[in-house]
Amino acid sequence: MRRAPAILASTALLLTACSAPAPLEVTFYSSGKTINVHPTQYCDIGSDDCAIDTKAAGVLRVPPGKPVQISVPGEVAASPWSVKFTYRNAKGEQQEPLRSKLFAGDNPQYAYTLTLPNKDDQLESVEVQQYGKRVQVDETGQIQFVARGTWVVSIDDRK
Repeated sequence: MRRAPAILASTALLLTACSAPAPLEVTFYSSGKTINVHPTQYCDIGSDDCAIDTKAAGVLRVPPGKPVQISVPGEVAASPWSVKFTYRNAKGEQQEPLRSKLFAGDNPQYAYTLTLPNKDDQLESVEVQQYGKRVQVDETGQIQFVARGTWVVSIDDRK
């Protein structure tokens, strides 16, 4: 009968080892508030087999002109990734979306501080994009990386 606890422990260990890994979280911080966001999309390395979770997007209050600090886990830092964001100017006019530089996996970047071009600009959305190995050519002939994972935050801009 002493084998029963050992068998139960082994079974529990096997079940734990076979469970799917927890989704990667990206942390966003601004004006004293922190949120952790799961990916709204996460695909295999070829960006073919994807899991979508539209409810994973987060909301963070960010006053005009305030930066957003972003921290990514090691698996993202060790791969190519960037930050895409939308914003409007002080007059409320929508501006062209911008993107950070591409962070490459050969020199892991674990954090990024998003600062808007002008002190009165209002951030609207932030998206961390992790790239896989798939690329495509756009209508202008430019090579574009296809996002493997995306972590999305909408901005609450109430004053």
